[in-house]
Amino acid sequence: MNENRMKAAQYRDLDLLRQIEQDPDISQASLARELGVAVGTINWHLKRLISKGYVKVKRARRKKLRYIITAEGISLRARLTVEYVRNSFHLYRQTRSRVLELLAELHNNGHKGVRIQGRGDIAEVCRLTCLEQAVEIVDDLGAPGIIIQGLDVKLEDGKSAGKAGLKKVSDGQQ
Repeated sequence: MNENRMKAAQYRDLDLLRQIEQDPDISQASLARELGVAVGTINWHLKRLISKGYVKVKRARRKKLRYIITAEGISLRARLTVEYVRNSFHLYRQTRSRVLELLAELHNNGHKGVRIQGRGDIAEVCRLTCLEQAVEIVDDLGAPGIIIQGLDVKLEDGKSAGKAGLKKVSDGQQ
């Protein structure tokens, strides 16, 4: 299993443990709906967590199951939470560093404003970094732009849209 898939599985485990902690009587169908995945995926993760001793299952009623997080499961949840926070800060620092490089390039070229194109957490870090550096965020399509595509951040000079190369702000970790 490659590193990105392993991290995705760990985050899914963390989400499952959080949901189970909130509602031990939650059904697999409800878990699937909450986490936006197939019931089969939930079943696979739960079986794995059960086989490793992180979760126990008890029959609550005839067709109803109750999931109980064990002490080992609580410890796993704590480790996964720390790892998630560590990865989030790493991504934040990488994004901020990349945006500071781009803003320095803009400043060296005499620009005082930039447009930001993109959505999500990466775009929000870009916006906050611009505000922190007193760089005006503008809507002018002729202005240079910080373009966010997934985890990639690039600078576009407004006149030659798309000619600047992409540079990843992360090695795929989130």
